[in-house]
Amino acid sequence: MSDSQIFFLECQNPACGLRFPLDLAQFEGQYCPRCGQTLKKDCPRVASQAFSASIQKQATLIGVLDNVRSAHNVGSVFRSADGAGFSRLELCGITPTPDGNPAIAKTALGAEKSLAWHYSPNAVQCVSALKAAGNLIIALEATPKSVSLFELKASVLEQAQSIALIVGNEPAGVDPKLIALADYCVYIPMLGQKNSLNVSIAFSLAAYQLQFLK
Repeated sequence: MSDSQIFFLECQNPACGLRFPLDLAQFEGQYCPRCGQTLKKDCPRVASQAFSASIQKQATLIGVLDNVRSAHNVGSVFRSADGAGFSRLELCGITPTPDGNPAIAKTALGAEKSLAWHYSPNAVQCVSALKAAGNLIIALEATPKSVSLFELKASVLEQAQSIALIVGNEPAGVDPKLIALADYCVYIPMLGQKNSLNVSIAFSLAAYQLQFLK
């Protein structure tokens, strides 16, 4: 898609007034999809700007997906992990892998090709090996002993050479044996009616918090 051909269009019917973006390289954009009246091309989209980040921490970040069933969620995690500077993802249990999976590719938008990943049928064995190798293990799960993700101290992370972030199955959560292996369990505080976020959204929040916490 060419950014230079994306314009905001507005319906000329006063009773409708629908306003929306459209790629004019792919669509004519003559008639309103809501009322069928004439559309007017108003203005081009704002040109996007890529901002790169520099970090001082040297800790390697690894994502562990414990039986995350949805391929779309896995793809979203790939995209977030790539953006947050993770070194790789460990895909465990029934978590789908990118091999021949168009649903992952649809939401990963190429990150499944640029970010390293490894499959393990058993998450407990995978995390046990990571812990034995000296990784700090952090499980994203609300338990009686969990601390808020936003109260995790930067000093804790600065001492780690490598950190493994675990997210679990919906709705089962993180495997209890992985919680037992974790050095820290963290939760995301919720202010609304729901008590949890979609797993890919939760991973994204935690990933960026761990990477940029100061």
